[in-house]
Amino acid sequence: MVEPTPLLSASRGLCPRCGARGLFAGWVRFAPGCSACGLDYARFNVGDGPAALLVMIVGGIVVTLAITTELSAHPPFWVHIILWVPLTIVLVIGALRLAKGLLLAFEYRHTKEKTPPDGPAQ
Repeated sequence: MVEPTPLLSASRGLCPRCGARGLFAGWVRFAPGCSACGLDYARFNVGDGPAALLVMIVGGIVVTLAITTELSAHPPFWVHIILWVPLTIVLVIGALRLAKGLLLAFEYRHTKEKTPPDGPAQ
């Protein structure tokens, strides 16, 4: 099977090596490894950097939209709760899943390029 691009791997939850589904075991939690090719996802260090960055980006977007809505339409407070809480949750989880998948796929591609092919040295 052909290796998927990092963006395709992250957006569809595909193994960066073989393209099989199953990169994630939860909404944003990686599976232990690929059930098709055996790639160990635990060896990749994605860390918490994407979470902090995405919370700030999503926060800026949602606050800007909420202020714009308040200044233009003056809705009651409960409308803000109904609009912005679910939108914030969906954006953070969706963006975090994409960012973590991208980082894992890029790290796989980077380490694969540095690893010499198996076989005798010539």
